[in-house]
Amino acid sequence: MKKNHLKSPDLLPIAQKDRKITKLGYSFMWVGMVVVLATFAIGGSGVMTLSLPWVILATIIGSLAIGFFISLIADIGIEHGLSFPVYMRAPFGTIGTHIPSITRGVTASMWFGINTYFGATAMNGILNLLFGFNNWFICFLIFAIVQLVNTALGIKSIERFADLAAPIILLISLWMYVSLSDQAAAEGRQVWSWVENPVSGMEAFTAFLVVIFANMGFWATLSADIPSISRFIKAPANEKNWFKRNKSSLIGNLVAMPITQTFMIIIGAVSYIAVLNYDPVVALQQSAGGFILVILLLMVVLAQWSTNTAANVVPAATIFSNVGGPKFPFWAGVITAGIIGTVVQPWKLFDIIIPFLLFVGGILSAIVGILFADYYLIRKRRVNVPELYEQHGQFKYFHGVNVAGFIAWIIGAIASYFVPEYGFVVGFIVGGGVYYVLGKYWWFKKYRQAELEDPSDEKYLGISVGRDWIIEENNVVEEVVEDIPKNLDLY
Repeated sequence: MKKNHLKSPDLLPIAQKDRKITKLGYSFMWVGMVVVLATFAIGGSGVMTLSLPWVILATIIGSLAIGFFISLIADIGIEHGLSFPVYMRAPFGTIGTHIPSITRGVTASMWFGINTYFGATAMNGILNLLFGFNNWFICFLIFAIVQLVNTALGIKSIERFADLAAPIILLISLWMYVSLSDQAAAEGRQVWSWVENPVSGMEAFTAFLVVIFANMGFWATLSADIPSISRFIKAPANEKNWFKRNKSSLIGNLVAMPITQTFMIIIGAVSYIAVLNYDPVVALQQSAGGFILVILLLMVVLAQWSTNTAANVVPAATIFSNVGGPKFPFWAGVITAGIIGTVVQPWKLFDIIIPFLLFVGGILSAIVGILFADYYLIRKRRVNVPELYEQHGQFKYFHGVNVAGFIAWIIGAIASYFVPEYGFVVGFIVGGGVYYVLGKYWWFKKYRQAELEDPSDEKYLGISVGRDWIIEENNVVEEVVEDIPKNLDLY
């Protein structure tokens, strides 16, 4: 007898009664999630070659596009209550899921470190102004611990903090925009027309596309593992209409995120126009002082906190818990994410942030394409959920690996690598397309899937037919051992 490592309590499907995130709560989570240094960096790099109105237009297009992709994949969590690493057992296998999942988990942990450093610099600025304290690394450690504790307390604790922080963030960000605009004007630069090195023709078009895909690549990571969050969103039972069932998700992904993302891109751009640095903490320290600066820096701290708990630590901890099995609970995954985010020394990653975003976004976009093809095109949203938790079930495939998924991921990632500016779209299309062909015409003919053989709504849909998936929590499975007769002559 041994424990079934697929049945960690933290990874079982979320029942309807345990889905606590409201429409407003999810939208407020987005308000905090987009206020990060990388968002400001996109705005700052954008106005190096394009005027602010064009940067805004490109941001809106990119944000709406990625918001739609996020909404598509979020249905996995809403329909079936499944987290990202658990559903990944379908396109990658019960063991194969760990490789792409860990790729995302480590990336999320690195983002946690980057955002914690950004918040720690703002916290250090506040303490320096109020008490003369100046040690950003101590601030980093304290800030990291506070965020990790908040996350370990669960998704409702995260939503409550977002509800508190979001209105403050919105109000202070308006104040921040006014302060930076005044400073830009004092430097003789008109924020809506100034461009550092203007380009035209095809160069301008290329720069426009880079801003679009930078915004898409930025959220490609979350679009892959959004089910880890969306499984907690309240949704109506017995609702067959996809749009009505995903209403809360759509409002957050296609309204709250694009609006807030665009405004923070503007702040990053205006910050660069004012002091030639997209980091608003640096810009504000040059333009403001005293109590005003303390308030402005407080917004940065609150935003990093809100971003990290929802967008980085929850997905990473869920993934690490999936790898570790029943003996490695969610809180242990939270600690692991914090350790990884610190040891990579995120304060050294800032100079490569945009290329890194595009590169990782391209690699993970292939996974988004594979998830889309597996969930919508092949299974048509019907999933044999109990088998995802069986070590010797239909998702074991070849020694726990779905070879079609890995071939598609590798080809999609390579394709996106050669066109990094358009990595998300290329990775999504190539990864999803290759997986669909290999899965439909090869792999699933070899490894039969119950939901494909009998595509029954009543058997294989979740909340849209009023079902809560109940998985037996007896984590004990039989070990199959073949007895070899002792007197058998093997030679």
